[in-house]
Amino acid sequence: MEESIMSLPEFSGFFKDTLRLKEVDIKSYSPLALAYIGDAVYEVIIRTKVMNHGSTQVNHMHKKSARLVNAKAQADIVRKLLEEEELTPEEVAVYKRGRNAKSATTAKHATMVDYRTATGFEALCGYLYLNGSFTRLTTLVGKGLEKIGELE
Repeated sequence: MEESIMSLPEFSGFFKDTLRLKEVDIKSYSPLALAYIGDAVYEVIIRTKVMNHGSTQVNHMHKKSARLVNAKAQADIVRKLLEEEELTPEEVAVYKRGRNAKSATTAKHATMVDYRTATGFEALCGYLYLNGSFTRLTTLVGKGLEKIGELE
């Protein structure tokens, strides 16, 4: 297992000091808290991928990103990863905790099943990010995008 993000050099130095970050046990976070950060991390990964296609109108970049940063796309990704047994048992457990978490919000543009499945995926992204498993995180997102036909 890779080390915690809080113990990485960038965080133990300037970043950690400037933001006054403290050590936190990742297992103490609720699945919805993991999904909260995971949603943002996944969106940054997708925006990075979209931006990599070159400078274009922001509206076009937004539309491309929005197509991949929604409950349906995230649910499709994690279903493919599960179907092809790409996740470790620990990752499956984190995903299931996120999927089964009861959220106060409801899906606006997705079925409840897709919404909960996507929440599980976001929790997994958050867990891997906070755990410092950046290589694993980007590998899984890349494989997922490839499996749903979105990796060009």
